[in-house]
Amino acid sequence: MPDIELTAGTIDYLDTGRPRTCLGTVVLVPGPGFDESVWDRVTEDLRADFRILVPVLPLGGHRRPMRPGADLSATGVAALLAEFLERLDLREVTLVQNDAGTAQLLVGVADERIGRLVLTSCEALDNYPPGPQGKVLERMSRIPGGLFLLLQSFRSRRLAGMQNSLGGMAKRPIPHELVRRWYRPLLTDPAVRRDFAAFLKATRKDTYLRAAERLPEFRRPALVAWGAEDRMMPPATGRRLAELLPRGRYVEIPDARTLIPLDNPGALCAELRAFIATT
Repeated sequence: MPDIELTAGTIDYLDTGRPRTCLGTVVLVPGPGFDESVWDRVTEDLRADFRILVPVLPLGGHRRPMRPGADLSATGVAALLAEFLERLDLREVTLVQNDAGTAQLLVGVADERIGRLVLTSCEALDNYPPGPQGKVLERMSRIPGGLFLLLQSFRSRRLAGMQNSLGGMAKRPIPHELVRRWYRPLLTDPAVRRDFAAFLKATRKDTYLRAAERLPEFRRPALVAWGAEDRMMPPATGRRLAELLPRGRYVEIPDARTLIPLDNPGALCAELRAFIATT
């Protein structure tokens, strides 16, 4: 994978390159604890027609620790995403976010390179920290040694698959080899855990409520695609989010919870293709 040096440190990113007939550039952003592989099935579906990029931001799934003292709050990570778009000179991108609410934080701040915004089952409005998973993560990050102890549960297939843990974010069991891949940096590198703890501790509870105040300023096309069976990010949150976007459209992805790229990538890709084609 290529990498790029940003203000806070070096990040890896996936870049499929431009296909012969390119219909645009799509940037897929993973959530906390995930790397580019969470988007694999979406990437494979879209890469024949679009240039696909997946930046591995410092949200726990990253393999390269950031510089000590870097701003790794949600707004700091959003600034890195904006820097990534600028450094690669990406324009008129379709920016797609899942799980984390990072993309929202660019609206009204650094959104000039975003041609279309797609928010899929993610942190928004007053749903932060989201669900029991998010609340436990946030609480344990504030206890000395708490995050390290909590992360040990992901070594166990049974514990990771519990409904109040990672298993509750997908409708079907997540292959444990993926769980091991995603959480290996957090389990093996203290500096990556330091980054993740910094993100959890520095992100304010009203972060996405404040971001929502700027969403009506986004006058370009927006799609809010929510997992119809999401328990962590309730569909009601998605509907409220779409109402704030002047050109927002709300759809529900059937047979899916939070991790739509795993649960129903085919339906998500169909919605993305239709959305891009009609806007």
